[in-house]
Amino acid sequence: MAGTGTDRGGPAMIRVLLADDEELIRVAVAALLDLEPDIEVVAQAADGRAAVRAALAHRPDVAVVDLEMPALDGLGVAAELARTLPSCAVVILTGRGRPAHLRRALTTGARGFLAKGAPGGALADVVRRVHGGARYVDPTLAAEALTAPECPLTPRELEVLRLAGTDVPVSVIARRTSLSQGTVRNHLAAVVGKLGVASRAEAYRMATDNGWL
Repeated sequence: MAGTGTDRGGPAMIRVLLADDEELIRVAVAALLDLEPDIEVVAQAADGRAAVRAALAHRPDVAVVDLEMPALDGLGVAAELARTLPSCAVVILTGRGRPAHLRRALTTGARGFLAKGAPGGALADVVRRVHGGARYVDPTLAAEALTAPECPLTPRELEVLRLAGTDVPVSVIARRTSLSQGTVRNHLAAVVGKLGVASRAEAYRMATDNGWL
């Protein structure tokens, strides 16, 4: 049973933690993994902070975490577990292979990066691989990451765009960055021009979609 930690006998079980803020998905994945003879879901969590606490309490072999979660995202969970529970291999589930996310996932200590739309048995196979010390990156996500455009913006332009969002006033951005309002406008104009969009709202969406922010 998911989350019970029951010993099923036979070979040593791979103990798994599942973290996803969507309960239906989390419960369904737990049920699928619990059908595997060598995998046992010992804990579940609905946000990133709860995932870290559950991992420290249950000490699973593998943590399967959603990329986008409240409180702490999957990359944050991977980084925290690499520091506090290095014996736990982290697999991140995501819908898109954004280059920045993939790079961060691997540098923060995640050992697996898998698309949510992967076949049912794929996750169990990845859990076994990372538990055995290997890495796994979903080929589709890797291809998307490799073919995604490089960010043409400077670090300062990215900072201004991140603060600007879609409609934050220039005066607020200037105060937060200690820049003049004219300089902020120049940076935003440069961002819009470089990305070939009509507004900073479109620029923000493009940057977010490509994982630059």
